[in-house]
Amino acid sequence: MRVLVTGARGQLGLDLVAACAAAGDEVVAVAHADLDITSRSDVLGAVTSVAPDVVINCAAWTAVDACESDPDRALAANGTAVRWLAEACHRARVHLVQVSTDYVFDGTLDRPYHEWDDTDPQSVYGLTKLIGEQEALALGPDATVVRTSWVCGVHGANMVKTIMRLAAERDSLAFVADQVGHPTFTHDLAPALRRIALDRISGVVHATNQTPCSWFQFAQLVVQAMGRDPEMVAPISTAELQPPRPAPRPANSVLDNAVLRMAGFAPLRDFREPLAETVRALLAG
Repeated sequence: MRVLVTGARGQLGLDLVAACAAAGDEVVAVAHADLDITSRSDVLGAVTSVAPDVVINCAAWTAVDACESDPDRALAANGTAVRWLAEACHRARVHLVQVSTDYVFDGTLDRPYHEWDDTDPQSVYGLTKLIGEQEALALGPDATVVRTSWVCGVHGANMVKTIMRLAAERDSLAFVADQVGHPTFTHDLAPALRRIALDRISGVVHATNQTPCSWFQFAQLVVQAMGRDPEMVAPISTAELQPPRPAPRPANSVLDNAVLRMAGFAPLRDFREPLAETVRALLAG
């Protein structure tokens, strides 16, 4: 399989390139410096010249709070850029896999969200990612939207690294206990994305590691994996966060991986396994 990976130097992109290469794929990896996906002509040129079997788009502007103050940039990166990718893929008869997010939901449901639940984003980031989903699927069935959540890995900036840094600097930490989701690790998600692309599953798919937790519980597990006392982490409510975050977060980000389950995919691991592996790798340098 010949794969074009956009956003290839981000935390997910790096692991996706490695997973595809390990499986024997021919991988063309492009970062923002190589391809500006907000440029229609550049995207059309890249897809035409590379002639991939599949494009997996890991590129996005994921600075959730910054998106609130620059909605035009967020729309360009997360929304209209996907239109250009979808258009180019449609012309070249290439399958598109678009990575999306739990932020397309409002987080008020009292059960895990499945792929058919109504979306209702509460932030600019969530809205622009939803627009990207719609653009990916607008030109027919030759596209997959893969929603995931709470993404972490050994590359890039993420909550595991933030918690580890804070735990090294402070004697006590506080994390919200009223936001719940599925932490998802890139070295598990990447092979799943590749298989979804290989199987050309169409429509919306949820793909996360298993077992829900709150950010408070997650922080405790990270601290414990560092060899520190998890009791140094205290629970607080979202309302107690100071200063308040510009962008609202969904209280419930738990995604039911119903489509993959029905398609016969084995569930991704309990998140605690890749969490421990990630902390060990980061501690080892």
